[in-house]
Amino acid sequence: MFLAILQSSQQAASTASESAGGFMEAIKENPIFIVLNLIVSCIVIAFIVERTLFQQSKYRVNSKEFFAEVKKLVTAGNIDRAIRLCDAGDYPTLQLVKSGLTNANKGPDEIDAAMSEKIGELKPAVEKRIGSLWSLANIATLIGLLGTVFGLIHTFASISKPGLSQAEKQAKLANGIAEAMYNTAFGLGIAVTCMIAHLILHQRSKNIQHDLETTQERVFNLLTIQARPGA
Repeated sequence: MFLAILQSSQQAASTASESAGGFMEAIKENPIFIVLNLIVSCIVIAFIVERTLFQQSKYRVNSKEFFAEVKKLVTAGNIDRAIRLCDAGDYPTLQLVKSGLTNANKGPDEIDAAMSEKIGELKPAVEKRIGSLWSLANIATLIGLLGTVFGLIHTFASISKPGLSQAEKQAKLANGIAEAMYNTAFGLGIAVTCMIAHLILHQRSKNIQHDLETTQERVFNLLTIQARPGA
């Protein structure tokens, strides 16, 4: 039993080594398209990491709890303290609430205009670069397919040269097909990664935008309805 497991492990290691060697050979043989997709993959990783950090850091404030604190201060007549509370950090949710509070002594139209302007500034930042992942997925796929086509053209051109033995032709054909498949697989792998990341980040951005709109409505109602004398 132990010997069988050991043999299986050795076979797996040998296969992985051959695959890595084949991939490196494909890069050496025709590096243009694989290198292009390596650049695309670096861009994709940078976008995913940057957007994830942005969403997790800038929107980590619990809007419901923060609004509850602001509501206590506003209903107690401490609007200045509520504004200072919004200055506690550089978070978009706090900026939105502050835009309403700084116009609390004005009419509903002015409050609504100020908060609408602020939310209009915040929303594009939430959606930034997420849509580009679809374009990068298509670009990576097309680069991979181009690499496949050019690899096959190069392979068939090589084996059609006179003077090659049958064994040499078979070796060139096998290497050319492997190169073509590596290009396709790499491009599709990047595309799948882009699509999964887009689904996750886009859904998260929609939730953030909904939270901003809900916060805007709550603050507006607080300042125009609940803060009225006798409300």
